Amino acid sequence: MDKQQLANRIWESANVMRSKIEANEYKDYILGFIFYKFLSDQVEQLLLSADAEPEDLPEVLTEDDQETVAYVRYNLGYFMAYENLYSTWLKKGNDFNVANVRDGLAAFERLILPERKPVFDGIFDTLQTGLSKLGSNATEQTKAIKKVLELINDIPTDGKQGYDVLGYIYEYLIEKFAANAGKKAGEFYTPHEVSLVMSHIIADHLAGRSEIQIYDPTSGSGSLLLNIGQAVAKHMGDPDRIKYFAQELKENTYNLTRMNLVMRGIKADNIVTRCGDSLAHDWPMFDERDPVQTYQPLYVDAVVSNPPYSQNWEPEGNESDPRFARFGLAPKTKADYAFLLHELFHVKPDGILTIVLPHGVLFRGGSEAEIRQKLVEFNHVDTIIGLPANIFYGTGIATTILVLKQKRDRDDVLFIDASQGFVKQGKHNHLRARDIQRIVDTVHNRVDVEHFARVVTRDEIRDNDFNLNIPRYVSATLPPEPVDLYATMHGGIPVSEIDELSEYWEALPGLREALFDEQDNGYAQLRDTDLKTVITGHASSVALEEQTHAVLADLPEKLTGLLVHGAETVPINTTEDQLKSDLFARLAPVPLVDVYGGYQILNDHWTTIANDLDIIQTEGRDAVRVVDPVMEWKTKDKKKVYIQTGWEGRVAPFALVQQLFLPELEHEVAALTRDVDSVAGELSQLIEGLTEENKTELGKELNDKQDAFKKTEVNKAVKELPDDTQWPEGSSEAALIEAKRLLAQQTKVKGQLKKAEQQLEDDTIATIHGLTDAQVEQVLTAKWVTALTSDLADMPAHALRELDRRVQALHDKYAVALTDIAVEIEQMESELSGLLGGLVGSDTDMQAVATLQGLLGGGSHE
Repeated sequence: MDKQQLANRIWESANVMRSKIEANEYKDYILGFIFYKFLSDQVEQLLLSADAEPEDLPEVLTEDDQETVAYVRYNLGYFMAYENLYSTWLKKGNDFNVANVRDGLAAFERLILPERKPVFDGIFDTLQTGLSKLGSNATEQTKAIKKVLELINDIPTDGKQGYDVLGYIYEYLIEKFAANAGKKAGEFYTPHEVSLVMSHIIADHLAGRSEIQIYDPTSGSGSLLLNIGQAVAKHMGDPDRIKYFAQELKENTYNLTRMNLVMRGIKADNIVTRCGDSLAHDWPMFDERDPVQTYQPLYVDAVVSNPPYSQNWEPEGNESDPRFARFGLAPKTKADYAFLLHELFHVKPDGILTIVLPHGVLFRGGSEAEIRQKLVEFNHVDTIIGLPANIFYGTGIATTILVLKQKRDRDDVLFIDASQGFVKQGKHNHLRARDIQRIVDTVHNRVDVEHFARVVTRDEIRDNDFNLNIPRYVSATLPPEPVDLYATMHGGIPVSEIDELSEYWEALPGLREALFDEQDNGYAQLRDTDLKTVITGHASSVALEEQTHAVLADLPEKLTGLLVHGAETVPINTTEDQLKSDLFARLAPVPLVDVYGGYQILNDHWTTIANDLDIIQTEGRDAVRVVDPVMEWKTKDKKKVYIQTGWEGRVAPFALVQQLFLPELEHEVAALTRDVDSVAGELSQLIEGLTEENKTELGKELNDKQDAFKKTEVNKAVKELPDDTQWPEGSSEAALIEAKRLLAQQTKVKGQLKKAEQQLEDDTIATIHGLTDAQVEQVLTAKWVTALTSDLADMPAHALRELDRRVQALHDKYAVALTDIAVEIEQMESELSGLLGGLVGSDTDMQAVATLQGLLGGGSHE
C-alpha cells in the first residue's frame, strides 16, 4: 500500500469512526495519536540503534534507570517508559484502557527535558482534555481509542522515508479535515497549492543563502511554514540550516503547528514557537527572566501568513508601536493591515513577505487607504496576485497574495490576475500545477502578459489615487466578442475576425487560404465544412506535429535512462524540476504548443512516477512483483465494514500487465463484455417495444419498474404456452419467447465472462509475481515513459482541435443571415394566412381569424 492509498484508507476509516463528532474536533484525536506514535517510535528506534535488544526494552525503559532516562531525554528532549509506549498499548489487547493514555500523557509532560519545554510543553493538552468526548464512559472511550491506535499503526515513522510518508499523510488528513470543518477550516489550513505559490516565490528570492529564518505569525497547522522550508531547502541542500518561527493564537491549533514541525524532522533547536496574539503581543524579543541582557529583536529572511480575514482587533494604544508608527493603524473592524504591518516589521532589509488577504485591502478607503498610500510611496509593495474565488476552505471570497519587501531595486508594482486559472473539484476551485508555475514564472520574469500580468509604474498608481484593485491595471476576463452588423444581416464571416486568429495563421502557413474563400468586400465563406479533415490534413499541420515529435525524439531514451535504469537512486525531490526545465526548453520553439499545458502533463504523470519511485527506493525492484488487496468500506447489515474487493499491483497496474503480456485473454474478456452489453441492449429494446397493453398482460413477468424481465417468471410463462402455436409479431407471447431466449443467452455469456475474468485475474497475479528483470523494465518503461511521451506528442492535436472549435464558432456565429430569416418569416406568414383563409366558423370566430390575418400582413386570400 503506497502513501496515497494509506492516507486515503486512514481518512475514510477516521471519517466512519468519528460518527457524530465534528471533523474539526476529531482531527485533534487522530493527529494527536499519530504524533504520540511518532514520539514513541523515536524512543524505541533510539535504543535499538544503541544496540539494545527488543526483549530488553521492558527492563531498560523505566524511570528507575536514570542513565537511560538521561540518555533518551538528551537525544530526544523527552522520555517515555516502556509501559507508556504506543507499541505497548497495542500489545495489551483487551487489557488496554483509556487510563493508560491518561497516564502516558501525564508522564510525558512530567519528563520533558527543561531545555525542550518550549517545543513539547502542553503539546498533548488538547488530546488529554478531549478524551472524554470519545464516549460517555471509560469503556466507550477505550473502544474508540483502540480503533484509532489500530488504524494509524501502519504509518511509518522511521528515518527519511518515514518523515516523507508521515508528513504526506499528516498533510493529507489536515486537508481532508479542513474540507469537512466548514468555516473553522480557515483557523488551521491554507490550501496546499496556495502554499506552493508562496513558497516558490520566497525560495526564488532567498536562493543562494546559506542560513535562513522564516516566520509565520498565524501558523495554523504549520503546513505553510513547512512548504516554504521544503522549497527553500531545494536551493540550499541542507534543511537543517533553516530556522522556523511560529506564533498561533488558538491552543489546539498551536499544538498542531508544533506537532507538524517535529514530525517532519525539523530539529528542536530550529523550532521556536509561541502561543499568543500576534497583534496584541508582538514576538517576545527577550527572555522574561532577564529582559535587559537578552533583548534581541526578531528580524527574519521571510515572513509568510494566511491570517484570519477582516477580523476585529484593538488598535487603541498602538499609535507608538514600532510596527505601526510609520504607516498608521488599521480600522478596529478590519485587522488585515495590522497583520501585514506586523509582518513587514519583522522582515530583514533583504527579506520578503508574502501574505494572503481579501481583495478589500486593495481598494477600501479610510485609514486603510492611508496605509496603502504609504506602503506604495515607501516602495514596499512588490507584487499583487489575484487568486480564484472559492479556493479556500471556509470562505468563498476571492483572495489576493501580496508580496512586499523592505528594500527594492525597482519602483514599479507587478499585478497578476490569476483568477481564471483553476480547475473545479467538488465544491472548491483548485490551482493546477500549470497555474502555479505560470504565476511563479511571471513573478520571476516580471514582464507584461496579455490578459494576465502587467508591470505598473508608481506614477500610474498615484494617478489612480493609490487604488490597487487589480482590474484597474490588468484583467483576465476577456472582452466580449465583437458582432459584425453587416455579417449578421447578410451572412459571411468578417475577415477582421479571421485576422484575430493570427497566431494560428503565422504558425500554419497556407491553412487560412485552405479554410476560407475571402472576398474583396471584407467577408469570407468556408471552403469546406469538414474542418477537421482540412485542418489536420494540411501540410502545415503535419509539419507542426513533425516538429513536436522532433523536439521530443530523444526524450524517451533520456527518461528511460534517468528513471527506469536509475529508479533506485534518482533524487525524487528535485528530478521533476529538472525534467520541467528540459521540457520547457524543448517546447519553447514549437508554435501553438502551450508549454504550461506540457508541464501539466508532466506533473500529472510525475505524481504516479514519484510515488512508484518512492516505493522502489524503499522496497527495491521486487515491489514491482507485489500484488496487494484492494480494501473498501462497504455497508453490510446496515453497518460499515472494511473488506477486500479485489487485487491490484503495488507498482504494476493490472491493465498494463494484461496489455503487455496477456493480450489474447484480455481481448477475450473485452469481447465477452461486449456480448453481455449487446444482450442487455436487446433486452432493453424488447421492453421499449412493448405496448402498454403488452406490459399489462406481462405484469408478473416484469419487475415493478417495468424495465426488466423476471427470468423465473418468464421461463414459467413460456413453459405454459402451447408448443405448436406460431405467435404473431408484437404479441405478448412472442415477446415472452424472445425474452426467454435472450435471458438464457445472457446467463450463458455472463457465466463465460465471469470465468474469463477470473482466469485473467489469476493469470495477471501470476504474471506479476513472475516478472523477469527485463519485464520489470518493460512495465516501468510503458507506465512511466511511454505514457508520458505519448501524451506530450499529442499536444499539437490539442492546438489543432482548438483551432477547429474557434473556426466552427465563427462559422456558426454568422451561418444564418437575418435577411434570410426575414424572408422565411414572410413566407411562413403568407402560408399561415392562406390556411387561415380556408377556415369556416361562427361570426365571432371569423372576426378573430380576420384580425390574425391582418397581424400577419397577409390580408384575405381568395
